[in-house]
Amino acid sequence: MWPDRARCEGSARIEVAMAAFFLWCILFILCWPLALLALVLYPIVWLLTLPFRIIGITLNGVFSLLSALFMLPVRLLRGPRAI
Repeated sequence: MWPDRARCEGSARIEVAMAAFFLWCILFILCWPLALLALVLYPIVWLLTLPFRIIGITLNGVFSLLSALFMLPVRLLRGPRAI
């Protein structure tokens, strides 16, 4: 991984977090009960979606393994330069 890419990904996360906070502040000014409800419900929704994310990570690993097994003969026939 390139060192600059890691820095860009980190700054992108900060920008997304700042934008989310800014939007929450606007929502708090316009409709504070809804903003507080969103603030309270966010951790609950995060916990409810956690199993689906774990299943997604597992399926991604399984499909990567199947893809590697399926492509193994092709990589072996290409020779040592392709590996």
